[in-house]
Amino acid sequence: MSKAYQALKPISIVAVVMLLSLPLLLSCSRESRPQEQETEIAETNRVAYPGRTFSYKAKFNDLQSRQHAVASRIGLPRPPKNREDAAGMRSKLVEVKTNSNYIVDSLTHSVPYLIPSAKRELDDIGDEWADILSRNQLPHYRFYVTSILRTQQDIKYLQRSGNINSVTQSCHCYGTTFDLAYMRFDKVTRTCDYMHEDNLKLVLGQVLLNHQRAGKIYVKYEAKQSCFHVTVRQ
Repeated sequence: MSKAYQALKPISIVAVVMLLSLPLLLSCSRESRPQEQETEIAETNRVAYPGRTFSYKAKFNDLQSRQHAVASRIGLPRPPKNREDAAGMRSKLVEVKTNSNYIVDSLTHSVPYLIPSAKRELDDIGDEWADILSRNQLPHYRFYVTSILRTQQDIKYLQRSGNINSVTQSCHCYGTTFDLAYMRFDKVTRTCDYMHEDNLKLVLGQVLLNHQRAGKIYVKYEAKQSCFHVTVRQ
């Protein structure tokens, strides 16, 4: 074997390995580019509500005792014992249904009924929510209503499950109160533009702040349950 051949042999092996690896390298390069591009496009399409941020905990701190006092005064004459008892009070209640501005969540510990003034207030919140999104040329979303009218039996089930915000003297038992999720939203507009959950929370928070300042509602910010606890005042 000549010295020239011996010198070329290691080089040829390296060349073969490189040639065999080339398709894999090209493939990885091609696969990584679209992912990077998709991320860039998503960030470019993110839009935001230009409203000023504020402390939800500080603004929405209406005490349970204050909410319960008004709920027991303007709501159902007494808390329903169970679902059958609640059904017997239907003449004093209005059903809450999913619409273009909000979704009634799959309720497990409550039923979708409110006294008429609370239902009107929920609808007004939905209308103002939609108006803010429209005026700022933002995509339309729906927010979630996660809890409505609870019976005493529902309260017991919640307490057994470890829900720390479930109290025996609950405003939810009078048909005056509903919970609005602030980390889940349903995008309706079919566009590439989207909004971050925190920014949608700001829109919903602004609507509630407007209604709270107008004396229409009491609001409690429930961080662990990720919801705004709202009680109508009139």
